Amino acid sequence: MTGLSIMSIALGGVWAVAAIVVLQRWAPATRLHLALSCAGAAVTHVLAAMWPELAPLVLGAWFVFALAVPGGALGTAPRRVFAAVALAATVGWAVVLEVVGDHPPMTGFVIVAVAGSAGGAVASIARYAKGGVEEKRILRWLAAGSVLAAAFIVVCLALDLMTDKPHPLPVWVAAGLLFVPIALVLSAIVTGTRASAAVLLEAIAAAGLAALVVIVYLVVVVGINGSPHGHERDVLIASLAAALVVAALAVPVRRRLIAFADRLIGATDPSTDEVVSGFGARMSRAVPMDELMLQLVESLRASVAPAGAEIWTGAGGALARTVSVPSRGAERIELSEQDRIVVGRARIGGPSWTAVWLPTLAQPAGGDLRVVPVAHLGELLGLIVVRRRPVDEHYTEDDERALVEVARQLGLALHNVRLDSALQASLAELAERNEELQASRLRIVTAADSSRRAIERNLHDGAQQHLVALAVKLGLARSIAEDGDTGTVLGLLEDLRADVQTTIGELRELAHGIYPPLLRDRGLGEALRTAATRSPLPCSVDVDLPGRYAEEIETAAYFCCLEAMQNAGKYAGDGATITVRLHGTTDVLCCELSDDGAGFDASTTSLGHGFLNMKDRLGAIGGELTVESTPGGGTVVRASIPAQPLETAAR
Repeated sequence: MTGLSIMSIALGGVWAVAAIVVLQRWAPATRLHLALSCAGAAVTHVLAAMWPELAPLVLGAWFVFALAVPGGALGTAPRRVFAAVALAATVGWAVVLEVVGDHPPMTGFVIVAVAGSAGGAVASIARYAKGGVEEKRILRWLAAGSVLAAAFIVVCLALDLMTDKPHPLPVWVAAGLLFVPIALVLSAIVTGTRASAAVLLEAIAAAGLAALVVIVYLVVVVGINGSPHGHERDVLIASLAAALVVAALAVPVRRRLIAFADRLIGATDPSTDEVVSGFGARMSRAVPMDELMLQLVESLRASVAPAGAEIWTGAGGALARTVSVPSRGAERIELSEQDRIVVGRARIGGPSWTAVWLPTLAQPAGGDLRVVPVAHLGELLGLIVVRRRPVDEHYTEDDERALVEVARQLGLALHNVRLDSALQASLAELAERNEELQASRLRIVTAADSSRRAIERNLHDGAQQHLVALAVKLGLARSIAEDGDTGTVLGLLEDLRADVQTTIGELRELAHGIYPPLLRDRGLGEALRTAATRSPLPCSVDVDLPGRYAEEIETAAYFCCLEAMQNAGKYAGDGATITVRLHGTTDVLCCELSDDGAGFDASTTSLGHGFLNMKDRLGAIGGELTVESTPGGGTVVRASIPAQPLETAAR
């Protein structure tokens, strides 16, 4: 077995360890998918070690892992497509190599590996930009491992260029990849957000310094003096190794020396008072709330909660773990009304109090515990939970006082965030209503203009034509009367009488369309019964009203029902029937028009002008319109108008 095969098996073993650690320590929602990705990488490495023709599968497994982190799932369609294409391509490549019985060419393998690494890096960067606190923490660890792996590979390539060592080069390049699964394992063990950021910074600094050392050696040693030979190579390797060690240790050693000096002069972790003042200062700098709470729990962990700190937020008794250090995953608790009142009024609770009122937070048992309700104006907005190990000292009164003050400040901040969210929602609603109002005004003006044009057209085409005909017939009757033909004159007069009756009927019909006198004289029910007789479809009217309503209320209800009747006559279809129901209470007048016609899909079909006119008319007096319809199931139009009968309003 070659050295490269042994290293591939070692990589597979580390990936297998990573899969086991992820299953044991990761959040339940993501651990299975991520463990499967790690297991896939482990299996492909072992297969490649046993059958080198299958080495392309390793590239596919690594690329899928890069697309899946940190949650382990390929959550978007583009990621699934890229993963499927990569797996298909690598499997096809492996099949071809197996058929021809050859190993993958090193140059092509390297090109594909570099391209896959670039694609995976782009996918991880895109997910980091949109990820939450926990996702960013994991990605920072993996980025640190990737940076160190890249720096290690670059150093090996530079050494090979200058000294033809280390040998064999592919084995050492593969060894550099160990940094990535090791970083994944450490991300599951070391859960602090600050730790991930610090490790990434250290990795970037160490990799940058290593790259700088390599570049300097390449330029100064090789570029000026030429490639070393014989004993010069051993000296060059030793000096380069020493420079790399110094570069890697310079930053952490400096920080540890500074920390040691701080301890010598009395500097310690932040006190509880410093946590309170620091939190208040960050609040004044408009830090985003999720970042503010993360910084708070990290400060609490460093000062008064060595076993962990958590913040729970919510409203109405439903609280969820928003942030915790170390990370404990998402969890939710529901408080009854009585529990919510008791918890909201408490100042601070210890282990016994927590076991009674918040038993979920009492686990795991052991060590001192404090739960501080976060409330504002008597409303419970969240909880601060801090824990100490059994070997730590118990919380003092000063610690509790500081925690209560932090909870008070956090309650104010959460209340302000809620007010800001409510304000933004109100502004968005006002903007939407303003747009609806402008559109409604435009429709009302357009409808008024259209109505005036319709009146003018009806007068011109109807009553005016009849009056012109009457004038012509009167002139003819006068001419005949002058000739003394009394019988013909009497016949013309009878025709004129019929024409006058027709003209009066058309004018009355036109007046009914503008405002029916029957509505004013007899009320809404009688006016709709009369309108139902003119409906193109059979129509029944059921009225149950406590009395008359204000004129503008009855007018709006009448014309809405009339518009709905006309819509039903146009679209319900032959054989359909219409039912109009009117009923009212002391506060609301309800109108419902239903038909058993063709119907339509109300969820996908936009409302026509008739429904918009009804909505605008009702909206002007505070009413609402709802339309329910299904294909083949008929249509129901309901109008609800806040109104009181005139007799009730008078009392």
